[in-house]
Amino acid sequence: GFQSGDRVTWFVLFQNVSGFFVHPVGLEVLVDHSSLDISQWAVSRVFYNGQYYRDMAQLESAYVQGGISVEKVRKAPWDGDFSSMKPRAPGAALFPVQFEPQGPRYSVRNNQVLFQGWSFAFGMSVSTGLRLFDVRHKGERVAYEISVQEALSVYGSNCPGGMSTRYMDGSFGLGRYTSPLVPGVDCPYLATYVDTHSLSDSLRPKKRKASLCIFEHNLGSPLRRHYSNLQSLYYGGLVNSALVIRSIATVGNYDYVWDFIFYQNGAIEAKVQATGYPSSSFLHGDGLRYGNRLWEHTLGTIHTHFVNYKVDLDVGGVKNSLVAHDMAFEMTRAPWSPEQQIERPRLTKKVLDTEDQAAFRLQSKMPRYIYFAANSKNKWGHQRGYRIQITSSAGDHIPEASSMERAISWARYQLAVTRRKEEEPTSTSIYNQNDPWTPTVAFADFIDNETITSEDLVAWITAGFLHIPHSEDIPNTVTVGNSVGFLLRPYNYYDLDPSIYSHDGVFFTSEQDFTACEINPLACLPKAASCLPNFPPFTYDGFRNM
Repeated sequence: GFQSGDRVTWFVLFQNVSGFFVHPVGLEVLVDHSSLDISQWAVSRVFYNGQYYRDMAQLESAYVQGGISVEKVRKAPWDGDFSSMKPRAPGAALFPVQFEPQGPRYSVRNNQVLFQGWSFAFGMSVSTGLRLFDVRHKGERVAYEISVQEALSVYGSNCPGGMSTRYMDGSFGLGRYTSPLVPGVDCPYLATYVDTHSLSDSLRPKKRKASLCIFEHNLGSPLRRHYSNLQSLYYGGLVNSALVIRSIATVGNYDYVWDFIFYQNGAIEAKVQATGYPSSSFLHGDGLRYGNRLWEHTLGTIHTHFVNYKVDLDVGGVKNSLVAHDMAFEMTRAPWSPEQQIERPRLTKKVLDTEDQAAFRLQSKMPRYIYFAANSKNKWGHQRGYRIQITSSAGDHIPEASSMERAISWARYQLAVTRRKEEEPTSTSIYNQNDPWTPTVAFADFIDNETITSEDLVAWITAGFLHIPHSEDIPNTVTVGNSVGFLLRPYNYYDLDPSIYSHDGVFFTSEQDFTACEINPLACLPKAASCLPNFPPFTYDGFRNM
């Protein structure tokens, strides 16, 4: 539709085969379902191969009279042929697997997780999916809530269904469509798998077995290291082993892999990886203005992905301020040689006092160091802080002149920091999808220039990427390069890097026997990890009760 009260939907027809999302046939129908009497529902417009018709009768008449350009589409086999995800190669040597030589180093009790210095509670919202509460490091709260708010896609096409598509996935249910996980692919085989429950479209909650996983992950690289061959000879390092909590939501054609990652240096990463099938339109006319040709009749349509998070940080207490640090070059005379000039970078500092100052438009320049500052200081006299570092390559936001833009106005901003209010719990609403012209929640209204110094603050973070589907998106899209999110990193929060107290640290000098276990724990691996664990039989409950 185009205004509040409209209840019309374009239905796009595809071949009913595996991976049907990339098998359009060129026929689309607009159904008017505004009446509460379903006998009054009717097709109010028809689209076929670039032409619009009043109804099916007009389409049939034009066909009989030979007035239609008919594009014959080859009938696809049941497995979808090119869209089939069945491997095209036989099995070979098994891929590497991770295991814990002495068992898990984390614990899960109900919805509480403990790992190294970390503790947190997790939950699954039926509409917004995975969320965390009461996140603590070394016993001190870092965040009250970290949660997904919305996943948005805006499509372009020269077909009506494609050009009018604006998916607000929270209304479909990121938690509702959380899918059971396949051990060994979706998560490590020996991860801890947790059942989740949701209540929607029924009077009883539904259980999805093994739809959330928790595991410790050796990233295969050092968190930090140094090899010294100057004066003293030594090696010091720490393996980058982090805890991951993950769920995967399959909403229609797309699969979103949602991760929260906890590092030993006190950093938290929120990350989403997109995979699944691209949405497509029937290729005709000037279709290549809106994407790339993926198969004989398949146009992979250009679209944006935006993901919004709520981050309620409590850094050293509830009352925080927002501070920006960055750099600027300054010209100065060399003190030891005044006739010479030196260009040197210096630190710039600014306290962002109001919500308007703390609202950074999507493509605008934002300070490279921006952090929640506590009222307390560390040993060196700096305000203790947690920095927000966003990883994003977002496309453009829909023009604000659009009649529906206010429903997704959170996507105007890569970062907006507001006062925490009980009446502003979420950046959007599940009702915004079907009536975006009179949105139930308009995030832009949250930003009203209130003072944010020494207040309970919330950061609203938007990350995203532009997707122009290409031939390598067949049979479907890979996660590589399609990952966005943000990091929360301690910034003068501690007096030194807390990971120095990790039991995983390695240090030895040229004068020590680094083959001895008591000197170097890596020397113990041949003995400590000499036996493979007992792998439980493979199970999967994803096809039950479907």
